[in-house]
Amino acid sequence: MTQDILQRLTETLAGRKRAAPESSYVAKLFSKGEDAILKKVGEEATEVILASKAGDKTHLVYETADLWFHCMVLLAQHGLSAADVLNELERREGLSGIAEKESRKQD
Repeated sequence: MTQDILQRLTETLAGRKRAAPESSYVAKLFSKGEDAILKKVGEEATEVILASKAGDKTHLVYETADLWFHCMVLLAQHGLSAADVLNELERREGLSGIAEKESRKQD
């Protein structure tokens, strides 16, 4: 179920990437370019922090959904998808966070 929504959202974002800017919020965001998308990711990350600090769990979920959505827009901007992130998380599963971080220093 979870991967189904991510797949559907990935497909929707791909369609919006080719759509006219006046047709949807996401198409307009894509038309403005990466800086506009990055600004939205930053704004949403800040809202997640504020919701967490306020202790409002419902609001935290809402803002996290916004953040994830805008991260998916950013991924789509670069020709990536949630599947790429999920694959990376799967690769890291069972690894020590310290060891994983050290392995990236060698690259």
